[in-house]
Amino acid sequence: MRLHAEENAAPPRIDDYPAPLAQALARLAERQRGPRRHRRPVGIIGPGDGDAAVCEAAREVARALALAGIAIVCGGRGGVMAAASRGAREGGGIAIGILPEEDERHANEWLSVAIATGMGEMRNALVARSAVCLAAIGGNMGTLSEMALGLKWGTPVFVMHGDVALPGAVPVADAQEMLAALVECLLAG
Repeated sequence: MRLHAEENAAPPRIDDYPAPLAQALARLAERQRGPRRHRRPVGIIGPGDGDAAVCEAAREVARALALAGIAIVCGGRGGVMAAASRGAREGGGIAIGILPEEDERHANEWLSVAIATGMGEMRNALVARSAVCLAAIGGNMGTLSEMALGLKWGTPVFVMHGDVALPGAVPVADAQEMLAALVECLLAG
């Protein structure tokens, strides 16, 4: 079963996912409609030059989270960040980009909110600090910095296709397992 919707297909729905994941996403969506909702976004982090496989995984994870009412935060540029932003928008959600530049000219087109910081790569700390948990999809030095900061601050970090195994980061095999881990974390918190 393919988890993602095709370009001209009907809008995605929670029921499109395998039963256990669909049920967990539905519980999260219900929580997001109530007073115990998560107001902080999930961070989806990864390389700006991610390959097609990691970008499709980021898009799918963000889309499913958006369907459940969870906003995402990312670095706001290309690759995994653009794919996650696109997925969030396709799922009817919010994509927040924290940009390294002083303006938004390099922001990806799918962002709901672009925050230009002028901080360069130091903006990675803002991505890591603002997220309730981090989904690292693919890897590079910037992704590693966000993962390390998140772990230092006690933020749960889940990793798919990472370059380096960091102590405390939870490895996952694919987008479905990433979603299951994220939803379990969000329901527990």
